[in-house]
Amino acid sequence: MGAVNQHGNCKMSEAHKLLVLAGDGIGPEVMREVARIVHWLDANRGLKLDITEELVGAASLAVHGVPIRDEVIDLARKSDAVLFGSVGDPAWGHVGFDKRPEVAILKLRKELELFANLRPAQLFDALIDASALKPEVVRGLDIMIVRETVGGIYFGEPRGIETLPDGSRRGINTEVYTTSEIERVARVAFEMARQRGNRVCSVEKCNVMESGLLWKEVVTDLHKREYQDVELSHMLADNCAMQLVRNPNQFDVIVTGNLFGDILSDLASMLTGSLGMLPSATLGIVREDGKRNALYEPIHGSAPDIAGKGIANPLAQILSFAMLLRYSLNRAEDAELIEKAVSNVLASGLRTADIMSPGMARVGTDMMGQAVLREMEKLA
Repeated sequence: MGAVNQHGNCKMSEAHKLLVLAGDGIGPEVMREVARIVHWLDANRGLKLDITEELVGAASLAVHGVPIRDEVIDLARKSDAVLFGSVGDPAWGHVGFDKRPEVAILKLRKELELFANLRPAQLFDALIDASALKPEVVRGLDIMIVRETVGGIYFGEPRGIETLPDGSRRGINTEVYTTSEIERVARVAFEMARQRGNRVCSVEKCNVMESGLLWKEVVTDLHKREYQDVELSHMLADNCAMQLVRNPNQFDVIVTGNLFGDILSDLASMLTGSLGMLPSATLGIVREDGKRNALYEPIHGSAPDIAGKGIANPLAQILSFAMLLRYSLNRAEDAELIEKAVSNVLASGLRTADIMSPGMARVGTDMMGQAVLREMEKLA
């Protein structure tokens, strides 16, 4: 992707700094399709990017012995945005937790204080038959799940595995949330709702968890102080999982903690037909330069079982780049152009293996990427 470093007469300062971390498995394959779009936007829409590419995950472990180097985290801090592929490789399943490829994304979230993960679950009309639910239940689906990503049980202390006096072992993880952590992610959800359907559903387990009780109290208090114009409801996490399957269109924006957000957003993704279709953004604190740390990634994993076969669906990676254009570079028109192109390509009947259905034309990663680009050229 680095060729877009050619800025012509454009001063370097005018180019947006983008850090690209393709990662493992299908990551590099789907990122190549984004590179085509970047080149086209550079040539046709005046998008100037100063791109740096680095290794993360298993790719970084193989070369540097760590899932992510401190230098890469520093680069991420200085970038306008990070475009991330996916990490994970079963070949590294035997190593200690701190050396697992997946640590790269956890470390990036923590170090950049990327606290609010935005996961849209939007159903393209052309894919309604790919959904696990009946068409009448999912038609028009458009949910935004806002998940807290640097607190909760994934980061709480104490944690670990200990050996007890009798020789048996005990695993420990701790769910911890503070007022400020809850408030800042709830604020993102309320602001997002104001641009959408103006409804927020806050999800926790206040009936059995003190952290959930605090979550509910803090969200309620913030709503009363600053967001009374937004409709707020509360739901227990297990009920929310059931309601997402029973009647998903009742939701607009869902805001929840790290663990429940991880589970519920994967569940919501299957309402849309495929993990391969869903992008995500994780937003951080506003920096001194007025810019917000942000990382964009598809929610599918590295899919090592299909890596290198040229059959991965690149659309989630492409749509993640569209989110990057919208939220970090303030280029909503370019984002809409990409999203409309994806919608039109799907309407034309092209499908990758993961979203294939009878009567459609099956294509690989490369063909799907080319089709999106051709459609962008038509629409522009």
